Amino acid sequence: MKDFKILRFLDKLKPVFEKIGVDYRIMRKILQMKLLMDGRRAPTVFAGNNKNKDDDGNKFLKSLWIYILMGLILIPFVIMKNNYIYQMSIVFVIIMFFVMTSLISDFSSVLLDIRDKNIIGTKPVDPKSLRLAKTIHISIYMFYLTAALVGPALLVSLYSQGIEFFILFLISIILLNMFIIVLTSLVYFLILRFFDGEKLKDIINYIQIILTIVISIGYQLLGRLFSIVDLKIQFTPKWWQYFIAPIWFSAPFQIIKKSEVNSYYVTFTIMAIVIPIISIVVYTKLMSVFEKNLQKLNNNYENNKKDKRKPGELLSKMLCRSKEERIFFRFAYDMMKNEREFKLKVYPSLGFSIVFPFIFLFQQFAISSIKEVSQGKSYFFIYFSGMMLSTIMLMIRYSERYKGAWIYKALPIDNVSNVFKGTIKAFIVKLFFPIFLFQSIIFIAIFGVRIVPDILVAFLNMMIFNTLCFMASKRSLPFSQAFGSAQQTNGFINLMLTIVLGILGVIHYKIANITYGVYVYLFLSFIVNFVLWKIAFNISPKRVVNN
Repeated sequence: MKDFKILRFLDKLKPVFEKIGVDYRIMRKILQMKLLMDGRRAPTVFAGNNKNKDDDGNKFLKSLWIYILMGLILIPFVIMKNNYIYQMSIVFVIIMFFVMTSLISDFSSVLLDIRDKNIIGTKPVDPKSLRLAKTIHISIYMFYLTAALVGPALLVSLYSQGIEFFILFLISIILLNMFIIVLTSLVYFLILRFFDGEKLKDIINYIQIILTIVISIGYQLLGRLFSIVDLKIQFTPKWWQYFIAPIWFSAPFQIIKKSEVNSYYVTFTIMAIVIPIISIVVYTKLMSVFEKNLQKLNNNYENNKKDKRKPGELLSKMLCRSKEERIFFRFAYDMMKNEREFKLKVYPSLGFSIVFPFIFLFQQFAISSIKEVSQGKSYFFIYFSGMMLSTIMLMIRYSERYKGAWIYKALPIDNVSNVFKGTIKAFIVKLFFPIFLFQSIIFIAIFGVRIVPDILVAFLNMMIFNTLCFMASKRSLPFSQAFGSAQQTNGFINLMLTIVLGILGVIHYKIANITYGVYVYLFLSFIVNFVLWKIAFNISPKRVVNN
């Protein structure tokens, strides 16, 4: 079995583990197996890239270059020497944003894994060794992710700010990572404490959306803590800032580099040290209870299944013309509703789609009154909700139950186009339309009924974008591939398609200034949708990718 460098490093700490009562040999073997199995799992950020099926390399490690590129945005803030509590707050909120969203999308399945208990737990293995192996497993990947994200900025800080800043930055990152892991785990612990069965699985997915939204809003909120007076950034401490973690970790930099000592900065610094340590102790104490509550995920009972299928059946009759199309509409609708792994990958992206338009709208409220904003055209920010369509469209081909794709060959399918038509309609109805409707209601409440024609145009333009995304992707049968399987996606094409959506929005914005221009554009968008739909779903069976 392959040996890993990180395990050889842990070997040096063997006496420490044995002192705390851990069977190091067993723990190392469990870790070795987990790291080997991780070679088969691709992170969400890298799920679509072309990979050889026989490649046993770790796909997560090969995706770290993406995080290195993302981390380059930290460098300008690290170089600055004006206001450390401001610049380092920005740095830590960006780190929290990327690390926590990655933890939610890629590592929730590890945190909530019950197979260890069922498979290894039945063997003569000390539970303490098993739990520590799981914790170290997650910590290893959090280390790699954070090192890739923060590494460039950390090295630059050593040159530009000195060794003192470098050491403080490194310690702060370690404490922040501890806090993020425990915070996410404790959120799941509370959910597991009060729910079980299928309801629990649904709640977990909804919590992932909520966490994504909270992180996104918090990222915007941080900028509101500072005011600019005479081109100088000023920070006014308030009691509620004690609940904003990035401020805790940035306060020590202001104390050490600027020699500004007050009760707020000292308290923030103490919190940055004490809270992560206390949280990791609490997490360790509660881990056995957490593992016990994880068994609730095995409760698969679900009441009123017949009633739950009625919305899908009714919508399929309303939206689908042929019986074949209705069947695949209901099939896709149920898969998107019930499959945990699919929701685990897709729901965080839905959270971004929900919050993006309002982030830009809130920025308008910061510089103008509500009355002034309501008379303007900030409702065009609704186009940002469509930016995630291409990503979500890609995920429709994946499933944890992909081996069941043999059913496509077994069924007497007369027209393969009906498979894709039903699936895309189910995607629009189940995932996209509820978000768009929610946003539209809020925008209409703010801007008035005058924007209803513009909302309709925006919807049709997003449907054009949706169809173009489908046309640009490979015709893989829905839910027929394993997550992270070898399929080529062209990031350049996705970028170009997103630019197309932006162009459609700009045209809409310009035409809105012309009398009755919106209504003409509405008609043209409807015609373009009709024509594109006919072209997109004129599919030959030879063009469909079989697995």
